[in-house]
Amino acid sequence: MSTDQFELRETSRRLSLSPGQTTGNEFEDSSPATADPNATTATHETTVPDGGYGWIAVFGCSVITWWFVGTTYSWGVIQAALVDAGVSEASTLSFVGSLTVACIAFLAVINARIVSGLGAQKLGFLGVTLLGLGEILAGFAVNNVGALFATVGVVMGVGTSMCFMTVSVIPAQYFLRKRGLANGVVFAAGGLGGAAISLVMERLLDRLGPAWALRIIGFLTLATGLPAASLIRERMPAKRTTFVEWRLFTSLKFDLLFLSGIIATFPLFVPPFFLPLYCQSIALKPSVGAAMVAIFNFSGAMGRIGFGLLCDFIGPLNVLFVTLLLAGISMLVLWPFSNTLVPLVIFTIWNGLASGGFFAVMPTVVGSVFGNQKMPIAMGMIVTGWAGGYLMGGPIAGYMLARFGGVEGGVAAFRPAMYYAGSMSLGAAVLVALMRFRMAPTILRKL
Repeated sequence: MSTDQFELRETSRRLSLSPGQTTGNEFEDSSPATADPNATTATHETTVPDGGYGWIAVFGCSVITWWFVGTTYSWGVIQAALVDAGVSEASTLSFVGSLTVACIAFLAVINARIVSGLGAQKLGFLGVTLLGLGEILAGFAVNNVGALFATVGVVMGVGTSMCFMTVSVIPAQYFLRKRGLANGVVFAAGGLGGAAISLVMERLLDRLGPAWALRIIGFLTLATGLPAASLIRERMPAKRTTFVEWRLFTSLKFDLLFLSGIIATFPLFVPPFFLPLYCQSIALKPSVGAAMVAIFNFSGAMGRIGFGLLCDFIGPLNVLFVTLLLAGISMLVLWPFSNTLVPLVIFTIWNGLASGGFFAVMPTVVGSVFGNQKMPIAMGMIVTGWAGGYLMGGPIAGYMLARFGGVEGGVAAFRPAMYYAGSMSLGAAVLVALMRFRMAPTILRKL
């Protein structure tokens, strides 16, 4: 009998002894008797140091996240400049930015296998190299949409996917009780990076143009990201496994989490990609649009830390539901009526907090439910499901905008996209709620 089979049988046996829990092969759909969801992990995780060199590794991951998340969330600033220059329409250019993010999902399962064999540090080196190289090459392709797809969409996209897998698996190796905080710190760096890069990008665009703006960001990525990758050390190698562990789909918990992630990713990049254009539609200056993206990213950083820390107190699954609910409400209630600066700032902060929380909380949920050893493959499978939302979420909003009048159509032209995005977030929240109450019907249970 293999170690995995023994652990699974033992988990099933313990859960069957808990009152009110299901028995048999549904071990994945049962919740542990303890209020701490991390208690479901394998016994070797009790030796997790919850600190030590882990904070150095978290710092290295944070620098990498600063660049790959920050540049992704700043695409809306470049997109607005390229639309003004007549390079292409917003719906087409949003596809470029969406492809970058979609590579995280397209390559998630492959990267989960690579990180098990190559190691997180080497994967981080490779990811940062491709990320910076893609930005530099994009500087020579700003007038050609096809070349932008190749450089920003593919080269940067592959690098981004490798960076994402690297920073997703490392915190779980060093932290257990403080795992939510550690993940929050790592992904908060992406929000701070997005805020800083958005403002810097606006200045560079004004003074040097899109070409040199992209090149400078690329050189900075390499100069700081590669040393940061050298700080990443694995406490224990990730478990070697198959590309897809199909039996995870026999767990209703996994299925609900998988489906909720598919739906939730469609609206995530709609606000940061379209806020600069929305500001133009209500007669605000382009610099205000860049400022809104910066506020969104800074709020995202605060959301990543705040919601990440909250995971350690009320449970990651509860927090995931809250982030999706808040994101949906913001896009259905606040954004459609944000036709002046003050309500727009309120919406941007609210949505940024919720969206940032989603990215910090999801790895914590996966690690808590499936354990450190299975974390890479489970996370890879779940993130693969995000491909459709990453790739089509922004463009769908762009096509809706074009269909109802474009930027010249004012607020009314944006509202269909707002309602679409908000409805998707609420739909994902419903699925998470179903998963949470199936695990434990008690509202105050820490899960």
